[in-house]
Amino acid sequence: QVQLMESGGGSVQAGGSLRLSCVASGSIASMGWFRQAPGQRREGVAIIHLRARSIHYADSVRDRFTISHDNAENTLYLQMNRLKPEDTAMYYCAAGPQSYSDYVLAYLSPDKYTSWGPGTQVTVSS
Repeated sequence: QVQLMESGGGSVQAGGSLRLSCVASGSIASMGWFRQAPGQRREGVAIIHLRARSIHYADSVRDRFTISHDNAENTLYLQMNRLKPEDTAMYYCAAGPQSYSDYVLAYLSPDKYTSWGPGTQVTVSS
């Protein structure tokens, strides 16, 4: 059974940085960071297939956010730089498809990610 726990959220001013962490347990092939702002749909931020080392970012965060995974610690990270007020949201870590083909088909859609952490809040003030 997969279990996920995020940490690292907080409040920062625009232009600042935060690093989110997600400690995972269980058999996981792909993982991702997703976010949901009040009144908005949950959206994909960054995803990684752990065996293929394939990574994808949403256009809105490319060149500002970096997803990485530490195999030894089984921990997923999201380094967020040059934060903007529109990055304000609850951020979730999730485990997704096992196969690489399913991972590619799912892309940044949260629908194929089946295990979720409770989330960590990120608030960016202008």
